[in-house]
Amino acid sequence: MPNKRIQIFDTTLRDGEQVPGCQLNTQEKIEIAIALETLGVDVMEVGFPISSPGDFNSVVKISEIIKHTTICALSRAVEKDIEVAAQALEKAARPRIHTGIGTSDSHVFNKLKTTREDVIERGVAAVKYAKSFVEDVEFYAEDAGRTDNDFLAEVIEKVIAAGATVVNIPDTTGYCLPWDYGAKIKYLKENVKGIDNVTISTHCHNDLGLATANSIAGVVNGATQIECTINGIGERAGNAALEEVVMILRQQKSLDYDTGINSRCLKSISELVSTRMRMTVQPNKAIVGSNAFAHSSGIHQDGVIKNRETYEIIDPQEVGVGESTIVLTARSGRAALRFRLEKLGFKVSTEELQVVYDQFLTVADKNKVVQDIDLIQLHSRISSQITELNG
Repeated sequence: MPNKRIQIFDTTLRDGEQVPGCQLNTQEKIEIAIALETLGVDVMEVGFPISSPGDFNSVVKISEIIKHTTICALSRAVEKDIEVAAQALEKAARPRIHTGIGTSDSHVFNKLKTTREDVIERGVAAVKYAKSFVEDVEFYAEDAGRTDNDFLAEVIEKVIAAGATVVNIPDTTGYCLPWDYGAKIKYLKENVKGIDNVTISTHCHNDLGLATANSIAGVVNGATQIECTINGIGERAGNAALEEVVMILRQQKSLDYDTGINSRCLKSISELVSTRMRMTVQPNKAIVGSNAFAHSSGIHQDGVIKNRETYEIIDPQEVGVGESTIVLTARSGRAALRFRLEKLGFKVSTEELQVVYDQFLTVADKNKVVQDIDLIQLHSRISSQITELNG
């Protein structure tokens, strides 16, 4: 059994929906929320209720339908925000209010134009006010990645004392390096009174391509919740990708962590989110991209045909992909060609294979990728030629 269960907090329907052009209507949000519950996420953040009537209504409707997953609504450290979030969550079986404020010098002095003392007061007041509506309150220290550790520890200690059940340490700008982000979590674990009684959450953005690595570094150093999105969608360069963090924790046995995610649903929910948000998944996307289990190099194809694990560390079926794909190109060898022909029901001798392979290369140079219909036509033509010669 894994040493520690890591909670998965999905924010596809909140942070993920902030991608320009990817907005969803209420029915589409409900459809994805149901899929997320089936997937097994522990928490789903489904909107920012005060931002619009549509967002408010979506949180209400999802709260009525979802019964096993915690439903979370975002707010700023503003009383009206918190009140509206609480109203939207009234029918949720397991409600959570996610409130917070910026803590980096950039946010405190440039955005908020206030003082560190005021930020602490506003953060504490927000947590206490949210606590008057729901038991489960998560506090986010926006731009924690660029916040001085001593001040961050002071803020986190005060909001825990005020009643926060989860403390979110966001790398809002995707600035941190994994060892620095991990060290930040470790510092909080070692210097904040009461932190062992709450959940520490990561929320990492991908501006430097490090969101997944930072999330894992956070877990290794004491975080027990990862905030992420399907396909890694989100503001700017996106968030940590749910499918990546889940499979890293599952495959890297030495870490001794796991999640409650039904990984066989990953491919289908990736496709659902991609379709509903009209945002194509890049082919080389880890875990769920169309090329994630595709092999075109002859050397790789030969290895995979002999033993899948030669070039695949994940069984495709484990993430909901039927099987590995052998893509026939001019780089493919005879082993891959024979494999695909046999899949189509054609048995070929070594002599026939050489004849087919010579003509296959001509087709591959012309068509780039050789499809099954090309192979059928090629085999039929060569079979006829061989029959005539033998006749």
